[in-house]
Amino acid sequence: MGLRFRFNLALTAIFVIGIAASAYLSYGLLQDNARDEVVRNAELMISAARAIRTYTVKQVRPKLQHHLQRGFLPQTVPAYAATETLALLPAEYKDFVYKEATLNPTNPRDRASDWEADLIREFKRNGKLKTLSGVRQTPRGKSLYIASPMRITNPACLSCHSTPEKAPLTLLARYGNSNGFGWKLNEIIGAQVVSVPMTVAEAKARRAFATFMVSLLAVFLVLYIVLNVMLDRMVLKPIVRMSKAAEAISVGDFEVPEFASGRKDEIGRLATSFNRMRRSLEQALGMIDK
Repeated sequence: MGLRFRFNLALTAIFVIGIAASAYLSYGLLQDNARDEVVRNAELMISAARAIRTYTVKQVRPKLQHHLQRGFLPQTVPAYAATETLALLPAEYKDFVYKEATLNPTNPRDRASDWEADLIREFKRNGKLKTLSGVRQTPRGKSLYIASPMRITNPACLSCHSTPEKAPLTLLARYGNSNGFGWKLNEIIGAQVVSVPMTVAEAKARRAFATFMVSLLAVFLVLYIVLNVMLDRMVLKPIVRMSKAAEAISVGDFEVPEFASGRKDEIGRLATSFNRMRRSLEQALGMIDK
């Protein structure tokens, strides 16, 4: 087993271990970053929905109060305003879904699905929960959801949702008297749910991982070539020449020229010692011949 082979074997082992460790750590880090990006997008959507609700209550509804006496305007309902506005996101965000899921909604489109109903029941069971999040599988891939509870804290809401008798006639004419009633003050009646697809972020993470690994392998190949060239020129070739010279001298051939080396490293000192040994051996054999 030659010196070059052993050197390359050790070098390859070191790089394989390094690349494996880098792949393990970087893949996990990139996946975590992808999830964090999705979470930030979901939190941004919830914040936007809350801002729209606040804007509707403070600035839109007061301006349209006199119209509400003649007819019901769903645009003055915070939940309707937030849902409609976020539904107008550009096409690249078409899989970003915001919903104010309710167990007993006035608008049928807000009725909670099975998994959303489970979230609402968990909020009702544990009133101290502020958010729930997780990942669920959808027909288009994995989707991360974040949900926060919807609690009736404004008594004015009960004017439309306590009993059908107290609700505006214009609301009953639009949605009927079967749903959206029986709500109570401080009761959790639903949840704001944002679903954000993870496929895009995970695809970006995989591309970044592939780019990183290709770059790492390219660096390994460059280092492998450079180190082998340095090993060949600085170590192996001088040692091979000394080995051939030593073999010739061992059979009495002193015509081999001395090594001319101005190097100050270990190979240079070895060459100097070899030249000294060669001269000493040549002088000793000359004295014996006499």
